[in-house]
Order: sequence, then structure tokens, then C-alpha cells
Amino acid sequence: MDSKLSSSHPNGLAFSDALMREVKSRFLQVDHDHHGRERLYFDNAGGSFRLKAAAERFAQVDAIPDNTERIHATAVELQQIQARGCADLRTILNATGGSVYASLTASGAMFDMVRAVAENVPGTNMVTTVLEHPSAFDAMSLYAQRLGRELRVAKSNPVTGGVDVDEIVRLVDKDTCLLNVIHASNISGAKLDMEAIVRRAREIKPDLYILVDAVQHAPHGLIDLQKTPVDGINLAPYKFFGCRGSGLSWMSDRAAVLPHHKLAGKKPDYWDLGSASPWQFAVLTEIVDYVCWLGSHFADAADRRELFVAGITHIELHERALLAALLDGTANAAGMRRMEGVNVFLDYEDLSKRDLILGIGFDRIDCTQAVVEYAKRGVTVYERVASSIYSKRMLESFGLTGTVRVSPLHCHSMADIEKFLRITREIARNAQ
Repeated sequence: MDSKLSSSHPNGLAFSDALMREVKSRFLQVDHDHHGRERLYFDNAGGSFRLKAAAERFAQVDAIPDNTERIHATAVELQQIQARGCADLRTILNATGGSVYASLTASGAMFDMVRAVAENVPGTNMVTTVLEHPSAFDAMSLYAQRLGRELRVAKSNPVTGGVDVDEIVRLVDKDTCLLNVIHASNISGAKLDMEAIVRRAREIKPDLYILVDAVQHAPHGLIDLQKTPVDGINLAPYKFFGCRGSGLSWMSDRAAVLPHHKLAGKKPDYWDLGSASPWQFAVLTEIVDYVCWLGSHFADAADRRELFVAGITHIELHERALLAALLDGTANAAGMRRMEGVNVFLDYEDLSKRDLILGIGFDRIDCTQAVVEYAKRGVTVYERVASSIYSKRMLESFGLTGTVRVSPLHCHSMADIEKFLRITREIARNAQ
């Protein structure tokens, strides 16, 4: 995000009422579930609302039976859809060159990328953080053990909810073969300083391979590989207003040609096994079209990347305004920082360092029961508990046993936040 714009709005900048109505109209099931029941869906860190255009385009393109590896008109049309989707992934990332890898899931792609680097790049150690998603942490653990490498794990900072740059780079040395870091925590929402991490790690080892899990962060903030030149990065369209069954990754030129599973006749930098589904690329284009449409309300530009930057920047600013309202309230509803019986975990003051995720707890009921109480009132949130493989390591690093994860999306309004705050206060008052 533009630093001047960000500093001018430390507590965010909400969409106008008119734009908010337009935004909501472009998504499915924002205010009601698929049975038509009214609800607040605040579990977007586990998925996200779907763009109507993405769902429609998925059905349209997936219905086409033609094989893309042909020469007739429909096959050429599908090839063009795929080419545009690849270009749009580069638009999201501000990437040039490299290879695009379409997989069934972003998690599967992460395992593949870790394997390619770990098996083919010399070194005695691999570095990651305690806050990684299991797809990254377990892949690093697996190949470190299999290849006899030391796995070095950077600790979290329980004040910021993230991982300090110093904590990561102190683990990197000339014998590190791979650094794997998450862009933003899916537990605390804390954003890691990727620009500083990449710069300082490469000062220690200039040819260090770096992989990034951007699944959580991509829908909420800007990614710029010109400023953070990494070797592999993944995202999941289903968490980015798209559809399930798709993971999309980009790899640098040097990472893409590392030995990996592929058909022998394909080019050295080709990663897809079998035919990728054209709908994956069509849906990604719809996502970028939407963010650019949003950006057109704030920027007079013709360049697609410039429009995307404007759109994702104002998504971030709107979500920051929602986060500020959750914490400090509005004229119509009290915020959770001062709500009796409610605890806000990992409550770092600088909202520019956080994506729109909040962890809370209640004095008199545990987080699982709290989720049940929310559901009774038409609110969907999710508990992250230490018994889960998806949160145990992260929670324990913060000294927590559980949290209620609250994760709205930019297509929520201030009125939605106020409704949630009133329900939260009711749950806290009625808790036994």
C-alpha cells in the first residue's frame, strides 16, 4: 500500500454507502445463507464469499468439453483463457517471467515447491516460522528429516502476533538451502515484513531460495514481487472470492527448472501434470476484473496492475476501518477492547500491520461454546483450539489454548460490524 495513503488513514477508510451497496451486490450469500436464512458469515479466513461473476464463469467454462491441446477454434479460445489467467496471476503478484503452476490446492503446490528446492539445492539447514500453515511447516519438516537437514524455526512475537524480522534472519546462514515464510498469520492476522525479510536474508546469502505462503494475505493486501523477489508463492482462489478445487502458484525462472515431477516431453519449467482446468484461469481473471473495477473508483488509470493496486489498497483500507470498529466501536455500538467479559488476544495497536482477523475469548465460556452461541444468533465464526493440527503450534507459541477467530471480509459493512458487536455483548452478558 502507498505509505502516504496508509499513514493518512491509520484507522482505515470505509467505502461510501453507495459503493458498499455495489460491492455487496457482486457477491453471493453475503447477508443470507444458501437457504435464505439471514446470517453474518465471519469465517472468511476459512474460505471467502464468492463473486457472482466467478461462479457463473466457472460453470460456463467448465461446461466446455473441448481439450485445450488442439488446434480448432474452441481449443484456441480455451488457450487464450488460460494465457490471460496466467497474466492475471502475474498482475496480482507484480511478477515477470517465471512459471505459473495450476494445482488442485495451494497446499499441494507448497509441498511440491518445497520438495523441488530441498532435494536439489545444497545446504545443511532449512528455515521457517512457527506460524506457518501445516502445508508449509509439515513440508519443511518432512524434507528436512528425509534429507538430514536441520530445521530451524523462528519464534512468534506474542505482542505483535507475528514473527520479528530479526528472529527470522538470525537463523539464516551461508548453509541455508531454503527459507519458507507466511505472508500473514491466519490466526492473528499479523503481516510479516516481507520486504525486510527478503532483503536481509539475501544479504546473508545472496542466492538463497525463498518460498512464501500468501494464501491468507492475498485477498487483503498488496503483494509486489518487484520489491520482494522470492522464488515461489502460492494463493488459493477460494479464499480470494473464487472457487474451490484450485491452487495457483508462481515460481521464479531458476526455481521452475529445478527437477520436479513432470512429463518428460514437457519443457523444463513446466509444472502441470496433465491438463489444467481452464475454469481455474477464467475464475482468476474474474477476480482481477473485480478488484480492478473497484480500483477504477479511486484511480484514473488504464494499466491493469495500477487499477488492481488501487482496488486492493482500498480493500485493505476498508477492512482496516472494520477492524478499528470491532476493536474500538462506533457511535452505535461498543468495541470489544472495552467490552466487559470479552478478551481481545494479540491486540497490537498498529492496525497497518494487521489483516482483518481477530482472536477473542470470553471470561465465562470457552471458545467452542462461544461459537455455538454465535450460531444460535445467526453468526458464523470459528474456534481455533490447541487440539487442532491447523492451530496447535501457533496458539501454543502465543501461550493460548484457544480463540474464537473472527474474520469478516471487505464486502461487510459498518452496520454488519455493529450487529456483530451487539451480539458479542449479549453473549458476554448472558454467559454463565
